[in-house]
Amino acid sequence: MAKIVLGVGASHSTLMNTHWEETTHKAEAERFRDALHATRDRIAAAAPDVVLILGSNHFRGFWLDLIPAFTLGVGECNSSGESGTPQGPQKVDVDLARHLANELIEGGRFDLAYSARLQIDHGQSHAIQYLLDGLDVPIVPLVVNVFAPPLPTFERCAELAGALRAAIADYPADTQVVVVASGGLSHRLPWPDWRDPHGEDEDFMVQAWLDGRENWSDYDVRRRQIIRAAEAAITPEFDDHILDLFTAGKASELAGYSTSEIEEQAGNGAQELRTWLMMAAMMDYIPAERLAYEAIPEWLTGMGVAVLDPSYSYSP
Repeated sequence: MAKIVLGVGASHSTLMNTHWEETTHKAEAERFRDALHATRDRIAAAAPDVVLILGSNHFRGFWLDLIPAFTLGVGECNSSGESGTPQGPQKVDVDLARHLANELIEGGRFDLAYSARLQIDHGQSHAIQYLLDGLDVPIVPLVVNVFAPPLPTFERCAELAGALRAAIADYPADTQVVVVASGGLSHRLPWPDWRDPHGEDEDFMVQAWLDGRENWSDYDVRRRQIIRAAEAAITPEFDDHILDLFTAGKASELAGYSTSEIEEQAGNGAQELRTWLMMAAMMDYIPAERLAYEAIPEWLTGMGVAVLDPSYSYSP
């Protein structure tokens, strides 16, 4: 049967690619990048047959014409390639992906959307770029809606993770699985609640999310300008608390947070922590090893990396 051999949580930021030279917190940036490289080596050492990537939507493959809470890629997968991230077709373990869909839906474990032609963005491809660099391993992509409210609750995300864990265990092939959660930690993007935009920039964003499916590049220059003009809103105290929960084997406490609590304490970008919670749940909440945390205002984000390794002996 299939076995989950490693879990990884890692922040992402396309500003790593587009504004590295302009980053003034260079030492912090290099430490975070080094942690990604070290994590890539840990993934390689785990010798996975497939990597399940839990990532967020950034209005590149999902638009306001259709926003599922959870979407599993079960066929073709294309990456949008924005801001220097990988572009084009990505190799998917279709057999495992379709097994998961069948077990969850037909098995009555969980109802989620699936796509035989999924487009992902840097919510997934940033992890492919840095954590799977040089590794010839297929993926199974799962996109979680974290930016177009109403959002799935943290508790519901944990429930899906439990269903995925059981479905993986039922897979008949001798398959080693690594689970990667991409996103977080604290940050605030200048993105509105699409249901109640205020001002010209927010109106523009919502219009782009409505109309951008076929021509998102037409909106990208101004969209990028709005993001680059935003001031960083990082809360290291919150990030430390979350990472402490992970290292103590208490990540399940994340399931008790509400969407509004996360927004107030750590910004809308911290809603991506849903993927970290799901990864930890799939690892049965074993203690994590904290590889890095850096608050990098030029990237607007508290950048963290944690690894959950069942074979590793952690000191209390």
